[in-house]
Amino acid sequence: MSSLPPLNALRAFEVAARHLSFKRAADELNVTPAAISHQVKALEEWLGTPLFHRLTRALRLTEAGQEALPTLTQGFGTLVEAIGQMQANADSKVLTVSVSPSFGTMWLVPKLDRFRARHPDIEIRIDGTDRLVNIAQGDADVAVRYGAGDYKRVRVDLLFTQRNTPVCSPALLEGDFPLREPNDLRDHTLLHVDWKDADASWRMWLMAAGVAGINAARGPHFTQEGMAVQAALDGQGVALIGDKLVEDYLTTGALVCPFAPDMSTPLTFSHYLLSPMGVAAQPKVTAFREWLIGELQNTDPAL
Repeated sequence: MSSLPPLNALRAFEVAARHLSFKRAADELNVTPAAISHQVKALEEWLGTPLFHRLTRALRLTEAGQEALPTLTQGFGTLVEAIGQMQANADSKVLTVSVSPSFGTMWLVPKLDRFRARHPDIEIRIDGTDRLVNIAQGDADVAVRYGAGDYKRVRVDLLFTQRNTPVCSPALLEGDFPLREPNDLRDHTLLHVDWKDADASWRMWLMAAGVAGINAARGPHFTQEGMAVQAALDGQGVALIGDKLVEDYLTTGALVCPFAPDMSTPLTFSHYLLSPMGVAAQPKVTAFREWLIGELQNTDPAL
């Protein structure tokens, strides 16, 4: 068997060649652009041939680079799949699920006992985090993420879209300033979730509702939806939250929608279930996917 160049150098070249950018390759691999450049240069020296034409503001593959890229990309995909299969065989009863803390607390965990009752042989581990996880590299078996759906090299299942809905404690419907129509918000505290996309802001909702003269930035700001919901439950103000995340609170009456249903606005992003290609068909992953989609269909048959 002929000797091979360092795997890190091959990986750096493959990612840089796909993006035609050292910077974007560095972002994908969580290293610096200088490290990518160094690895590629080392590979070129090992091979004795250049792989990139380095232009002033761009990269262009040489003929050798163009010929090698498809095979390398396929090879790394096969390697990831093989590692996933080995991990599955080594730890087939453990399912690691990566979710945002808000989705986990408000939606997933309250229903989790039903999954455990159906699949007592699967040991489930919930990783509550908003950080980026590379499930294609085995950071988790599945992940639920809120985004545009343009995820690469993983299986992507749309779970649900949402509508941005004002919610509050029933207590705010009474008192000196009863909350009956959008203009009444001028007498109430607005609760904000800072990380949400611009379409999910109070400014956009008030504009869509035709309400003027209210400072859309006033009120407490939170980095987690769960904290904004807790403030709403405590009667501290009105939160603007995706309807699916608070459906249990609305069902029990702990929270209410103070305005007509047509006052909610569609959100640009949706929730997706992501699973690595190499493990997407594993029984434990399939079981979780089918259960999760079944839970959603139980609450909204249109899904």
